Amino acid sequence: MSTGTKAYAKRHMRMYILIVLLITGQMGIFPAVSAAAGNLAQGKSITASSVGDVYTAGNANDGNQGTYWESASNAFPQWIKVDLAANSSVNQVVLKLPSGWESRTQTLSVQGSTNDSSYSNLAASSSYVFNPAAGGNTVTINFTAATARYIKINFTANTGWPAAQISELEVYGSAVTTPGTYEAEAAALSGGAKTNTDHSGYTGSAFVDGYLAQGASTAFTVTAGGAGNYDASIRYANATGSAKTISIYVNGTKIRQTALPNLANWDTWGVKSETLTLNAGTNTIAYKYDPSDSGNVNLDQLVLTASSTPTASPTVAPTIAPTPVPTVAPTATPTPTPTVAPTPTATVTPAPTATPTTGPSSNLAIGKAVNASSSVFTFVPANANDGDVTTYWEGAGGSYPNTLSVNLGANAYITSVVVKLNPASVWATRTQTIEVLGHNQNNTSFSTLVPAAAYTFNPATGNSVTIPVTATASELQLKFTANTGSSAGQVAEFQIFGTPAANPDLTITGVSWNPAAPVETDNITLSAVVKNTGTTASAATNVNFYLGAALAGTAQVGTLAAGASGNVSVNIGAKDAGTYAASAKVDESNTVIELNEANNSYTSPSSLTVVPVSSSDLIAGAVSWSPGNPAGGNIVTFTAAIKNQGTTASSGGAHNITLTLTDAATNAVIKTLTGSYSGVINSGVTTAPVTLGTWTAVNGKYNVKTQIAVDGNELPVKQANNTETRPLFIGRGANMPYDMYEAEDGVTGGGAVKLAANRNIGDLAGEASGRRAVTLNTTGSYVEFTTRASTNTLVTRFSIPDSASGDGINSTLNIYVNGVFTKSINLTSKYAWLYGSETSPGNSPGAGSPRHIYDEANIMFDSTIPAAARSVCRRMLPIRHSMPSTLSVWSR
Repeated sequence: MSTGTKAYAKRHMRMYILIVLLITGQMGIFPAVSAAAGNLAQGKSITASSVGDVYTAGNANDGNQGTYWESASNAFPQWIKVDLAANSSVNQVVLKLPSGWESRTQTLSVQGSTNDSSYSNLAASSSYVFNPAAGGNTVTINFTAATARYIKINFTANTGWPAAQISELEVYGSAVTTPGTYEAEAAALSGGAKTNTDHSGYTGSAFVDGYLAQGASTAFTVTAGGAGNYDASIRYANATGSAKTISIYVNGTKIRQTALPNLANWDTWGVKSETLTLNAGTNTIAYKYDPSDSGNVNLDQLVLTASSTPTASPTVAPTIAPTPVPTVAPTATPTPTPTVAPTPTATVTPAPTATPTTGPSSNLAIGKAVNASSSVFTFVPANANDGDVTTYWEGAGGSYPNTLSVNLGANAYITSVVVKLNPASVWATRTQTIEVLGHNQNNTSFSTLVPAAAYTFNPATGNSVTIPVTATASELQLKFTANTGSSAGQVAEFQIFGTPAANPDLTITGVSWNPAAPVETDNITLSAVVKNTGTTASAATNVNFYLGAALAGTAQVGTLAAGASGNVSVNIGAKDAGTYAASAKVDESNTVIELNEANNSYTSPSSLTVVPVSSSDLIAGAVSWSPGNPAGGNIVTFTAAIKNQGTTASSGGAHNITLTLTDAATNAVIKTLTGSYSGVINSGVTTAPVTLGTWTAVNGKYNVKTQIAVDGNELPVKQANNTETRPLFIGRGANMPYDMYEAEDGVTGGGAVKLAANRNIGDLAGEASGRRAVTLNTTGSYVEFTTRASTNTLVTRFSIPDSASGDGINSTLNIYVNGVFTKSINLTSKYAWLYGSETSPGNSPGAGSPRHIYDEANIMFDSTIPAAARSVCRRMLPIRHSMPSTLSVWSR
């Protein structure tokens, strides 16, 4: 970046502007934001048409006016877009630039959309002045309230820089709440539950976390139109790596425990539905972390709808008949711990039922998702539906009840369940007590389909038991409470017979694009044909289009009747020259329950090929300096070549080269050098190096930016790469990716003492990195540094006293940023102090004089601390200490 465009004013001018801003802010000169709600864009998902250097879109809604998004240069129009996560009524957008930047005018429009496909103007294109002296470099755009989820700012010009620039995009209005929707942040919170906004994707103004300790509770007050069953769908986040449980209370009575499955990350939200019985009128539904729960989840929203869950048909208990006692039990029993099979007495068991005959009913469980309450050794749940009776699942010994569940993914009309053990004679006859449970695809709470009964497994009759079941269910569970042959349930094959229930099945039958043979400047439209091959209509969902592994765009697909097809398209803009594998996935988030969830993807058999546009394409070729590794005081000569990587020759005449040397920490311009090459540069040719000038090196870190002037034969699409930036390090030793600060170079106070240098073994100064150190021997003493670059980590080299036994003591340092407590860093001397000889030191103070007294500790900050030079006021990092210690080096 040219600091002629972005440089800060001198310090006294910055302070003057700051005072003016503070005074005018008190006078109410700044435009007022909407009072209806807070900034709806804060922390939400944000994207942009392009990014210049490191100035990413995420900088534009991080709450920090000092960081900013910038588009690619010389490539208008550009846009930045924020997803509010839910439809909202919006009437105001506030745009900011860093408050220390000079005035500029940007031409832009504001658009809104509910589907990220069809946009309408909320505020037509106009020129807006960003002035640090009148408005704090802030522009407020008011417009007629409209419903939108996606807000897009389109830029076509900027008088201050040839790119779009925004440090904060704020959106104001109010969230649109659908009937029966209750936000968690508005519920009654107790037991440590609290609101937060540090993850994206939530609805409303916040979400609820704090489910780290038992007792945390979120209680929703809901209204039911009449007494009866209602589906309560809680929107939650869980990225702990495993399912977590919380308990559900209705009107003060615990109803059940619910499990919330693990999700991809804390910015991903899932929905868990339960069928609850409510009274007419006002009710409370509470989600509480009970002693039997595992907690550690976030809650966002509760949606209450009238239940459409069918009641499972009651199943008549099987007719029972005596089972003959086996005469001889085999001596070997294949359980993890040998079990002597007892001589069975007469046991009443259900009479055998014939396995369902071949026909429309088939084993639906094979290969489906299976899980269990526990397992032992290698006898895992997956063995129970792999089609092999020689492998089996076994629960942990003595942990009744054991459960084994198979999830079919969608409803099926169940006719029977078959449970098998290995029919080999080595397996002794045994009796297992089994209950069959299930639930349909609209809920997750199991209910009894077949009551618990004792079933005899006899190798002589195939070691198989068939249990008649009449129900519509998407998941079945076997619950074991006894086994005469082992101390836990055992299943070689869990088979579920029936036919799939009516459900949609979304597939993609083709992917195409227009134009069929695009060049780099063409806007490309991807299209897909979506077909519902299922047996009932499908709900609306979306199609994600991919180029390779990268998401190119998303299109909405409406409801489709059984057997119907529909076309969807999305404009993905222009793409760089190359060959891309084009694919599409319908309902990738699995919002629609389907007969088959594995057939939603389609990859085009032919590739999308984008042909290079006919244009020159000039880039900085061999940019170098001599000497290649300069030291302070060296005369450094810079050279650069020009390469034409385009498809046509350049124009004739002079091709100017500008090299700008800037300070890496402050962006201040150190040196500007120029040169040129004259003549036509043919396609694929790199010119001879052009000498640009010299500079006397000074120790430090720099950026060398080389910019090639736009060529007359170079189309705009090829001009974005005319600039190259490379780092340059001048100094002693290696160029490390962090900054180091010696404590003795910092500002001290509160009784801190800077020690004189020495080289004594075991001495605080003698053992320090710079042979000097700072002691913090009183409460409130501190040492203070100014960051030279942005950082989010801190490593401190420290020494605190050892204990008399040599086992160490513990302490803390409190870290303040701009005078505000930020975090504590834990210190211990347990691993640092050694005593005695150099060749064989000991841990006991009695071994001799100390010789290793320093250790290191590190933390990661919750947010990035920017370099002082990047804000109006200097950013300081004072450390205050709670007990005596010594600091040596602080680095990031």
